[in-house]
Order: sequence, then structure tokens, then C-alpha cells
Amino acid sequence: MKRLDAPADDESKVARYARVARECQAILEGIDDPVTAMAIVAGQVYDSVPGTSWAGFYRRVAPGLLRVGPYRGPLPCLEIPFDRGVCGAAARERRTQLVPDVHAFPGHIACDEGARSEVVVPILDESGATAAVLDLDSHAPANFDAEDAAGLEALVTTLRGRLARAAG
Repeated sequence: MKRLDAPADDESKVARYARVARECQAILEGIDDPVTAMAIVAGQVYDSVPGTSWAGFYRRVAPGLLRVGPYRGPLPCLEIPFDRGVCGAAARERRTQLVPDVHAFPGHIACDEGARSEVVVPILDESGATAAVLDLDSHAPANFDAEDAAGLEALVTTLRGRLARAAG
């Protein structure tokens, strides 16, 4: 196992997401398995983003359907259609969803009754279709902000080639 950078207590969000991207790239060097990549990213994000209660992926397994992939946290919803919930909206609209209060989001799916806020980043394949989404939940309201969304988008962009191949 490669030695990882130690996070500083005063690390900025920009620095945090850059560090997580470096760590993921270092760990995955020589590995070309998208499920392994998702597992590593989910773990690194879960451990690095304060207040995160769930971090993981949902993969497109059929037209209009996501199924849970590698994750860290409590038992999730197993399947999410593109027309429901925050993950479905990110997949359908192919844009990041930043939700400070999930109870105010139309069609929210309560996989974890304690979840209060969420950020979901779509992962697009080479054709521009949704291949998967990266989902983070928190039990704190408004735990994620625009800096988190931008940092997660940059992380997904850095690792897109490894992550996008996991769709069915």
C-alpha cells in the first residue's frame, strides 16, 4: 500500500479534494478495474469529507435505472430510477445536485432516515450518457456547499476514465 498524504487540521476544501484525487490516483496506479476504483474513491471521500454519513456510487444498469455500487455507510437503497430522488435527478439531468435540505427536494427517496443534506455528481461516459453517480449524504443540514460540489466534480473528472466503465 502506498503512503498517503496526512490531512492537515486547517486543510482547505480545495486542498482536501486535490489530496483525495492524488491519493486515489496513487492507490489505483496500475489498476484498471472500475469497481475497484469506485470502492477506493468511496472510502477516501467518506474518510476525508467532514460530516459525511454515506459516500458511494450508483451505476446505470439499464436505461433509466441506477443500482448501488461500492459505498461506505449504512445500507442504501438498492435501485433508483432516473425519475426519482436526488441521484435520479443527477443522472437524468447530467448535472450535479447540491441539496441543503433533502426533505425539501421533490421526490426525495429516504434511504437513510437520518440524512438531511446531499450532493450528487454524475459520471458521464464517452458518449455523454450517465454511467454512474457519486453520492454523498450527511445527517447535518447544509453540510455540503458549492466548494464541495466543485471539488467532487474535479475528482470525478480526474478519475472519469476509470469510473465510467462500471456502467452496465
